[in-house]
Amino acid sequence: MDFRSDNVAGAAPEIMAALMEANKGDVSSYGADPWSLKLDAAFSALFEHECKVFPVATGTAANVLSLSCIAPGYGAIYCHQDAHIVTDECNAPEFFTGGAKLVTLPGENGKIDVAALDAALSLGWAGSQHNPQPSAVSITQATEAGTVYSVDEVAAIAERCKRHNMKLHMDGARFANAVAGLNVAPADLTWRAGVDVLSFGATKNGAMGVEAVVFFKPELAESFLYRRKRGAHLFSKARFLSVQLLAMLDNGLWLRLAREANARARELADGLGNLPGAKVIWPVQANEVFVQLPAAAADAMRKRGALFHTWSEADSLYRFVCAFDKTRDDTAALVQAASAALK
Repeated sequence: MDFRSDNVAGAAPEIMAALMEANKGDVSSYGADPWSLKLDAAFSALFEHECKVFPVATGTAANVLSLSCIAPGYGAIYCHQDAHIVTDECNAPEFFTGGAKLVTLPGENGKIDVAALDAALSLGWAGSQHNPQPSAVSITQATEAGTVYSVDEVAAIAERCKRHNMKLHMDGARFANAVAGLNVAPADLTWRAGVDVLSFGATKNGAMGVEAVVFFKPELAESFLYRRKRGAHLFSKARFLSVQLLAMLDNGLWLRLAREANARARELADGLGNLPGAKVIWPVQANEVFVQLPAAAADAMRKRGALFHTWSEADSLYRFVCAFDKTRDDTAALVQAASAALK
């Protein structure tokens, strides 16, 4: 019972089958294969809008290479103080943008507070040679707290971007979980709300290892080919990345897998949250659960073989992440172990 991350799961059977099929025969390399050539059309159909799509192997690459296209080295990128690009990417955004400054903002439940963004944009940096120039906002969907920006919340941030001549990036490592949780069209949560470029996550959602950078304004993608190559993410055997993305979109697999993960998270939150002395800290809107638990409950689950993160030892706060392959039996066993320890 491994709930440390959705990265611990293997690949979905449909992904493995697609990879095996793509492994047959010889095809052109560096993105000239039949699968890679279908990506733009497939994602354009999904998002009901013309898209330029580029596969890369990691979420960090998707984020930082896309940001490098919309923020210059002298730019400012506004994001939540707990955003993944701040806490977990080892200065890669600064490196690949050539020095852009990450300006961190507060906000409840892992989401940027729009008033804080307004305050930051009112400092008079724009046009001043002594300050970084406001260039982009990056929002994480779902957030590091497992919460989700609503369509209206995305649109409110996008309106500030438009007003200040900035671009909006969405770190969608768990975009599928967000779409499944909100039950909205992918277009409504992205370009229709004002998003310019999306890091479309697949690895956490059952792929073997691939992400897609999706540009909703093709002109923003003009330098990406070269940035991807310079960043060592142009794969010679690109078919093995592209076929995973096509398999994800085929018959809505990406949403089916995300819905399974989300459902397990809700079961876990309901079960653990109702235990004596337990408290779910943030709304469970995707596939992550953050819950305060008595030490006895946490110890009992670990003795049962469960793996999960201690998020804050001082607060007895733990994080559980449900991947697509978790079952009702997995979540029930976890809750049963914790419950038995508190009787």
